[in-house]
Amino acid sequence: MAKDKGLTGVQKAAILFITLGPEASANIINKLPERDIQRITYEIANTTTVSTTEKSEILEEFIQMNKAKDYILEGGFDYAKDLLSKALGNQKAKEILDKVSEETQQYRPFALARKADSIQLLNIISNEHPQTIALILCHINVDKAAQILSELPQEVQEEVAYRIAVMNTTSPTVIKEVEKTLNMKLSSIVRNEVTSIGGLQSIVDILNQVDRSTEKNIMEALERQDPEIAEKVKESMFVFEDIIALDDVAIQRILREVDGKDLALALKGSSEEVSEVIFRNQSKRAAASMKEDIEFLGPVRIADVEKAQTKILAVIRRLDENGEIVIARGGEDAVII
Repeated sequence: MAKDKGLTGVQKAAILFITLGPEASANIINKLPERDIQRITYEIANTTTVSTTEKSEILEEFIQMNKAKDYILEGGFDYAKDLLSKALGNQKAKEILDKVSEETQQYRPFALARKADSIQLLNIISNEHPQTIALILCHINVDKAAQILSELPQEVQEEVAYRIAVMNTTSPTVIKEVEKTLNMKLSSIVRNEVTSIGGLQSIVDILNQVDRSTEKNIMEALERQDPEIAEKVKESMFVFEDIIALDDVAIQRILREVDGKDLALALKGSSEEVSEVIFRNQSKRAAASMKEDIEFLGPVRIADVEKAQTKILAVIRRLDENGEIVIARGGEDAVII
C-alpha cells in the first residue's frame, strides 16, 4: 500500500489517473462531481514526474480499498476484516479498513440536492410527503432550506416545520432510499447545470498556467477523446486580442505567414492597441498600406472579421506548436531568457 509521503487524496487520485492512462481515467473521472474533476485536473496538470514505485503503491492501495468496500457490502465489517487479514496480514487489513471507515464517515447524504438550484429542488419535492421534505431540508444548506420552506403552501409548511422539529434520528436505509429517488429526479437537471457552468473555462485557465510539455500532453489526450472539445479549448486559450502579449520577434514572424487581406479584416474589428502593435512591427510603408486597406474595406460583417481572426489564430497556434514562437505560459515558459 502507498506509504504516506504527505500526499493528499486529490494528489493520489491524480497519480492514479496518470497510471491508468487517459482512456481508463476518462471513464472514471466523468462520474465525479465537477469540483473534484477540477481539483484532480489541476493536480494532473501540475504533476511532472511520478516514480514507478509510487504508481505501483497507489494503484495497489486503490485496488485494496475497493476490495475492502466490496467485502463490507457482501458480508459486513467483520467479514471484510477476516478476508483482508488472511490475504494481507492483520496490520495492512487494519490500515485499509480504517481508511474505508474514515471515507464512510465523511460521506454526506443528498450531495446532489445541495448542488441543485432552490427553485429546481422546490419543484421536485413540493409534492412529496412532508416527512420526506423535512428529511431533505435537514440535509441541505440552511439558507436554501429556508427559501424552499417559505415557498411551500402554508399547510405543508406547518407540517414540514413540525416534522423537522421532532426529527431525532433517521434510519440510514431510509436516508439512502430517499436520496436515491431524489437523485434520479435531479441528476439530469444538475448535470446539465454543471456542464453549462464550466469545465471548458476551468481547463483553459489551468492550461494557460502549465508548461508547454504538460499542455501538449493534455491537449493530445483531449483530441483523442473529443476533438470538438479540444478545438474549443485551443480557441479559448489564445484569443486575437492576446497578440499584444507577444514579443516583437514573434509578431514579425506571424506577419510573414499571414495573408494581408485576412490581417486587414482582422484588424478592422480589433482594438486600437492591437492595431498599434501590428503597425509597430511593420515597415512604415507596409503599415501605411495596411491602414489604407483597412479604411478601404468600409463596413464589414462581424462574421467575416471573426473568420479572419480565426485564420490568424490558427497560424499563431501552428508556429507555437512548431516552436517558432513562444506564447508565455506558467511553469517552464513563464520566464524566457
